Amino acid sequence: MLRKLIIFGVAAGTSASLPTLYEKNGDTFRALLTASSGSETAAENPVQANVAATSTGARRVVIDQDLRGHFTATFKLNGRSVDAMVDTGATVVAINLSTARKAGVKVAAADFTQEVNTANGVAKAAVARIDRLQIGRISVEDVPAVVLEDKALEGTLIGMSFLSRLKKYQVENGALLLVQ
Repeated sequence: MLRKLIIFGVAAGTSASLPTLYEKNGDTFRALLTASSGSETAAENPVQANVAATSTGARRVVIDQDLRGHFTATFKLNGRSVDAMVDTGATVVAINLSTARKAGVKVAAADFTQEVNTANGVAKAAVARIDRLQIGRISVEDVPAVVLEDKALEGTLIGMSFLSRLKKYQVENGALLLVQ
């Protein structure tokens, strides 16, 4: 079962499209976007998310859609900055071996026991955990992940093992809102 979840997560995570999620409270979301318009835009820095805090104490991050229609931002994996794409179709966070080493995620050659199908073909993967995954003031600890060989995965995918631990995430008007 775990193997099937990993295969599904990696295959879905490497896809080029993201499903769109909508919630009923669009007015609040538009107000948040208007309030954060003074910070950097996606055109100025495509991997920098707009970060805002509300009076209720909720931690919020807004990620603008890039030119390809993806939501990319700079996250911190165990304190190390990593550019990543948010992918609601990915079951778990997926990182390559180089990124895992830089972020202190421990995997050994013997850990690559799972075979997964990716857009680049079949690859070996290791099940791992990220001690802390952050974006802005949002921080989640002990996040399940898979580590793939560098040739199987170029970047980092932020999947549901992170997103499901948030209070809310939604897409509207070309931006992704994350709330913890």
